[in-house]
Amino acid sequence: MPDRQRVKAFIAAVVGGDHVKAIADFYHEDASMQENLQEPRRGRTLLMEHEAKALKRLQGMHTHPAPTFLIDGDLVAINWTFDATTPDGTTKRLQELSLQRWRGDRVIEERFFYDTASAWRTV
Repeated sequence: MPDRQRVKAFIAAVVGGDHVKAIADFYHEDASMQENLQEPRRGRTLLMEHEAKALKRLQGMHTHPAPTFLIDGDLVAINWTFDATTPDGTTKRLQELSLQRWRGDRVIEERFFYDTASAWRTV
């Protein structure tokens, strides 16, 4: 079960912008991530590679400080807002809810929930 300081450190790492390092530092080796109802990606190495590829396609990514997060035992919910700037200079926003299951002080499962109709709207 994560303590509040560990979850705050995770959020700070993501807000700090190095999403790949956050995965390395805060996820179990056999962790999984799942976008809405898609098949989960499994394994920390794959998660890091996927994130690095996604970020490489962008000019920049800004993660807003998470206004809300909740901890209930091994479950953590985080309200995220991401602004992605594409190579042509367009900035698009994603607002999502992340539901995580932690094992000890690391994430073992994460699922992202967002409205696909309004995801990545130009801001």
